Amino acid sequence: MGIVIIGGHDRMVCKYKEICKNHNCKVKVFTQMPADMKNMIGSPDLLVLFTNTVSHKMIHNALKNGEKTGADIIRSHSSSACALNKILSEYCS
Repeated sequence: MGIVIIGGHDRMVCKYKEICKNHNCKVKVFTQMPADMKNMIGSPDLLVLFTNTVSHKMIHNALKNGEKTGADIIRSHSSSACALNKILSEYCS
């Protein structure tokens, strides 16, 4: 399963990847907005938005791309490891 995480903290990227690996998921994490983000997202199965730590422009671009590809979109105000673990536990089971 492919997952894209938008937002979160830079120092947590390794932890996000570790959590996704434990749930047998491939992940891309974007804590900052790259210049060609719409091309880098691809077509994930799940798009996780950490809304507390991301710009409105980045959310808008991610939502537009997610709706175009038909990805499931989950918004979370918290960008903690526990929040991601809960999201993946509910989605992957």
